[in-house]
Amino acid sequence: MYNEEGDIRFYLQKAIELSRTGMDEGIGGPFGCVIVKEGIVVAEGCNRVTFDQDPTAHAEVVAIRKACRALGHFLLTDCLIFCSCEPCPMCLGAIYWARPRAVYYANTAHDAAAAGFDDAFIYKEILLEGMDRSIPFTHVPVPGAVEVFDAWREKGDKNLY
Repeated sequence: MYNEEGDIRFYLQKAIELSRTGMDEGIGGPFGCVIVKEGIVVAEGCNRVTFDQDPTAHAEVVAIRKACRALGHFLLTDCLIFCSCEPCPMCLGAIYWARPRAVYYANTAHDAAAAGFDDAFIYKEILLEGMDRSIPFTHVPVPGAVEVFDAWREKGDKNLY
C-alpha cells in the first residue's frame, strides 16, 4: 500500500486541478484522475462527457485508456489511481477490470450527489431483476450465443483478463 501522505496529497491535488480545468474549459463535469506507476505519472484525464458526446468519457475511464496505451498492457497492476472524487459505478467497474494496486480519492460520492451527480439510483438498479429496472433488461436466448462461450473455453491461445 502507498503510505507517503505527501505524495498521495500531491497526486490528489493534480487530479483536483484536472477536474477544475476540465470544468472551466467546458470539457465536462468537475472530475479528474491521475494514474501513477513507480512515482511517475503515466496518464491523466478529466471528464469529457459533454465535449466528446460520450457518456463513458469519465475522468477515470479516460485516464485508464491512456495509461493502458502508454504502458502497452490492459492491466494496471503496478499502478496507483488518484481521483478527484470517489468513482461512480461505471468507473468502479473499469478500475476493478484494470486491477491497480490502490485507489485514492478526495471527494466522496455524497459530495458528488450534493453537487448533482447522484449515482445511488444505479446501485439500487443493479440489485433489481431485469424487468424491474427503470430501463428494462430482457434476456433473449438466441441459438449460437452460448456456443461462442464454449469456443472461448476451448480456445488454447486466449489472452485471459
